[in-house]
Amino acid sequence: MNETQTNSSRPHQELPVFNTESWMYEEFEVGCKIRSIRRTISEGESMQFNALVMDMHPYVADEMFAKEEGLFGRRLVAGALVFSMGLGLMAHNNIHTFSYGYDKLRFIKPVFIGDTIYTVRTHLEKRPKYKELGLVKVSYEVYKNEGELVMYCEHLQTVKYRNPEAWQHLVEKKEV
Repeated sequence: MNETQTNSSRPHQELPVFNTESWMYEEFEVGCKIRSIRRTISEGESMQFNALVMDMHPYVADEMFAKEEGLFGRRLVAGALVFSMGLGLMAHNNIHTFSYGYDKLRFIKPVFIGDTIYTVRTHLEKRPKYKELGLVKVSYEVYKNEGELVMYCEHLQTVKYRNPEAWQHLVEKKEV
């Protein structure tokens, strides 16, 4: 197969991919803040999620319990769904980042079916970590309705260096 045949069989490979980013460690700006769009959590989404993860706790799945015996008088949205949707609202598809883990996950206030959430991401810090990757930390604050904080967590991500040699003198000898 010649080059012309290869390109014609994959004619769109040179186009930029929608909704991806390519920033690298050096471009990560500590202090940067950004807000997501809002989204309302429906009953259907909540129950689908509960069924998928097998979370049928009475507070999230039993309308009668929630109204008659529950502390809040109505059904909650599972915290795991608030976490998933809240982070999903800020999800990026950076081809140079890899999730390293989450810290300080807290569910601060309840979220109910029908609440509207949005997320604020703040770039907290960055530091060299490995030979080819630095470590960045961002916080996610999920709010409901108009500014009531309901969830907080910190996300650690490794990010490729644009110029790995520039960071080698700061990288620990033992990669942990």
